[in-house]
Amino acid sequence: MNRRTILSLTTKTMLCLAVVFATALPQPGLAQSNPWLGMWKLNLTKSTYAPGQAPQSQTYNFQGAGANLTNAIEGVTAAGTPIKQVAMHTYDGQPHPVTGNPDVDARSYTRVDANTVIAASTKAGKLVNVSTMVLSQDGRTITNTIRGTDAKGQQVNTVGVYEKQ
Repeated sequence: MNRRTILSLTTKTMLCLAVVFATALPQPGLAQSNPWLGMWKLNLTKSTYAPGQAPQSQTYNFQGAGANLTNAIEGVTAAGTPIKQVAMHTYDGQPHPVTGNPDVDARSYTRVDANTVIAASTKAGKLVNVSTMVLSQDGRTITNTIRGTDAKGQQVNTVGVYEKQ
């Protein structure tokens, strides 16, 4: 091999390594994650529960990839009973099963925009409540407003404020 061939191979090798290195780095705008994902803790001082008592604690844990998510809800009721509920956020407006909630057996989700989701909860096909979840512009807070009836037939109007952990 002559000197020109060696220089050409070295240049090509360096160029290939530079391209591999540059594409391996996260690209701004391309590597953005879904702001809903992660753990969210209920802030009891910012939340209101009418009628009834607020839970002792509650967290949302959003997981998933793509357009649809899974929300695992855990906590403790006002009476001290553990809460463990799982809801699939499939944004097609159709009812999907909810597990772990004795008052709700299905929920349908509709995405209004990137920061707003409306959910209609049913029990045995009958509408129980409607929830509007709003993610703040800064991505630090989810406010969940629920209006409907509880298992005893009482009107429910709650506002749960959840903070990103």
